[in-house]
Amino acid sequence: MNKLSKKIPVLLLFVALWSCNSNNTENTTEVASASNLIQIESIEEAKEFYTWTADRIPMVSAHRGGPYPGFPENSIEAFENVLNYTPAIIEFDVALTKDSVLVLMHDNTLDRTTNGSGKVIDMTFEEIRSLRLKDKDGNLTDFIVPTLEEVLDWGKGKVLYTVDIKREVPFEMVIDAIKKTQAEPYAAVITYSVEAAKKVHALHQELMLSVTIRNEEELQRFEDSGIPIDQWIAFTGTSERPSDFNQLLHEKGVFTILGVLGNLDRSAIARGDQIYAEYVQKGADVLATDRPIEAAKAIKSLIPENSSKKKYFR
Repeated sequence: MNKLSKKIPVLLLFVALWSCNSNNTENTTEVASASNLIQIESIEEAKEFYTWTADRIPMVSAHRGGPYPGFPENSIEAFENVLNYTPAIIEFDVALTKDSVLVLMHDNTLDRTTNGSGKVIDMTFEEIRSLRLKDKDGNLTDFIVPTLEEVLDWGKGKVLYTVDIKREVPFEMVIDAIKKTQAEPYAAVITYSVEAAKKVHALHQELMLSVTIRNEEELQRFEDSGIPIDQWIAFTGTSERPSDFNQLLHEKGVFTILGVLGNLDRSAIARGDQIYAEYVQKGADVLATDRPIEAAKAIKSLIPENSSKKKYFR
């Protein structure tokens, strides 16, 4: 056998391996491009996005990040899973460790969502980081508790956030983290009262705020608060609002978030997912839900063919 004959099998093997690697790269690109992204790059863009227009795009907000079997609540992995199906607002919860690290956790204790136990505030970050998260069925995963900064960094150019701050967490710490990561364009802070909204607004006067407005009395309080309307995202509660109330908010340019989590999600399971579309048709712009994948599918047909908001979706 001559030298050229000896080299041919090696060459063929190299070509085969290169071809496999090339195909793998192509497949990876396809998966990555399948993600549904929202890209808001400035506070002005955020204000424009959240200003209601008749051609607005109805959306879902994934409560606690959209936990599903195998994907624990308040985890980056859950966020990624939701984005494989739909663009979304991601709602998550921020808690504080014993050594003052901001982490994602809904409960005051670790027992339900991790393989640890005890209060979050009594544990150091190192102790919490050594734990593993459980999914909604209580099954242990390989996923770990993320920090607020990690999540804010991850979300840039991918999602919109609404940040739920637990009672023991100082607003100042969360605002500082948002500033540090330059997440203002895509991270809105959830508030539950006019007083809390005014405090957050004083800390950062350009930040978008999720504010609770369930009736005309609460609307008037916010109109008197001094917080500009173009920085409001109106959470209208966990029961359906009258269409004329939603219209009143729309006339002021305000987006509405209806909390379908809980009873309304259960109604969808019992009666059919088409009721998600009914909520949107009656004036809900965003559905805050524990079933973001199912709800997004149900309202997809209501997305206008042409919308001034489409430029933010990738």
